Amino acid sequence: MSFTETCQRIVRDPLLSPAQKNRALALAAENALPYPELSAAVQDAMAQGMLCDMFEGHAPYKPRYVLPDYEKFLTQGSAWLELAAPRDFDEALDALRILYHHVPSVTGMPVWLGRLDHLLLPFVGELDDETLYRKLKRFWIYLDRVLPDAFMHVNIGPDDNRICRLILHIDRELQQVAPNLSLFHDPVQTPDSLLLQGVENISACSKPHIVNYPLHRDTFDERGFGIVSCYNALPLGGGANTLVRLSLKGVAGQSAGVEDFMARTLPHYCEQASRLIEARAAFLHRESGFFDSFLVEEGLIEEARFVPMFGIFGMAEAVNLLMEKGGLPWRYGHDDEANQLGYRISARLSEWVARRGQTHAWGGRALLHSQGGLSVDRGVTPGVRIPYGEEPDPASHLLALAPHHDFYHSGISEILTLDPTIRQNPQALLQLCKGAFALGMREFSANVADSDLVRVTGYMIRKSDVARFAEEGSRLQTTSLGAEASELTGIRQRAPRVVAIETLLNEH
Repeated sequence: MSFTETCQRIVRDPLLSPAQKNRALALAAENALPYPELSAAVQDAMAQGMLCDMFEGHAPYKPRYVLPDYEKFLTQGSAWLELAAPRDFDEALDALRILYHHVPSVTGMPVWLGRLDHLLLPFVGELDDETLYRKLKRFWIYLDRVLPDAFMHVNIGPDDNRICRLILHIDRELQQVAPNLSLFHDPVQTPDSLLLQGVENISACSKPHIVNYPLHRDTFDERGFGIVSCYNALPLGGGANTLVRLSLKGVAGQSAGVEDFMARTLPHYCEQASRLIEARAAFLHRESGFFDSFLVEEGLIEEARFVPMFGIFGMAEAVNLLMEKGGLPWRYGHDDEANQLGYRISARLSEWVARRGQTHAWGGRALLHSQGGLSVDRGVTPGVRIPYGEEPDPASHLLALAPHHDFYHSGISEILTLDPTIRQNPQALLQLCKGAFALGMREFSANVADSDLVRVTGYMIRKSDVARFAEEGSRLQTTSLGAEASELTGIRQRAPRVVAIETLLNEH
């Protein structure tokens, strides 16, 4: 299809709003430009589907994910935006509303709204809970209606505070797709009563993610980190300049067996992924002019704090293929022998990424990432997850995947699908979460099978929105992705499980 034909199709699409057409036309224009120069080996790997640039565009003129220092912004204001530092709660909310519109990302909307409870607590003053509730509820509605993208992410916790509690209350009450939400958990700082409120919210609306705060904190430096978009951990004051993903299923398909995979094909394609990262990051940093923006000039982001994400997907299929090639009966997620091969692959990937330098990278290296899939994926499982419909009971599920979490510093997540009976026993879900963290998991995420609001690969959709999408479209930017994923990727085949043997987790 020619560029003109692509644009004609976009402008005539009856399901897209004018704003959605505007974003689609911008991406089409960018993809009409030449790609950054790539070697023949990298081009071949992309043509085979071994590598994917996540549809970030041919000429990256903005980073994939941006994590501004919102605290600094609220302290100093912005000369470029002609804003003085806010003096009270209303002015702080207004200032954030304004800045959010100037924070780019791969989606065209901000993917990180900050650690919101910590940002707003200094402005509470004498306001009582009822007043705070009304103001925060209006703010929450504003975010969903004006920035309707489920990759947009708020962080709260790990300490117990009024804003944190109110956000959880409002998010459960409104059950909006946006913003996504992560609750930081620290066994030293987070009381069980706050974690219980979090898991009760999961039972009602599949939010929030629960984050193993100490594990992430120790991965990054003193300035800190944020959880953005789906479940991606990145340096605060920086972000991700690009994300490239490697198909482990594809690599296994070109391998004679396990040792050939480890010694020949995996290193070869890891190198091609690293070169693709280099080419895309170089264009952004050297040619796009992005790092001349007011965000840099006013100290809200630093170029040196951006890092590439080296993503992988299809671990389950890779392991199962290698088992079959070796004439072995074991299956990923169910048999220890298959799981051990998965851990070995993750360790090999981690070793590669830690050794392979990158010019445009915080710390001089990319960060390994278990990528959560795309809506167009067919016959391949996101990240290191267990294939849809093959999930074991929740405790066995977490025990099988926990060892991977030590290797994926820029994000890894599983989504448990639980039977609705979990609502009768929230303490079981609380203990399952704490047990997962004791095993070393970085994230804990769950859906309840009959909830309207559910996670897809990390972002949120409402099933009712997807059901209407083919005839009515949607004001939410991510509904189309959820509709496509529902048709192509098998997410509707997730097996709901009963939490019945969670005590297993406390014995390890």
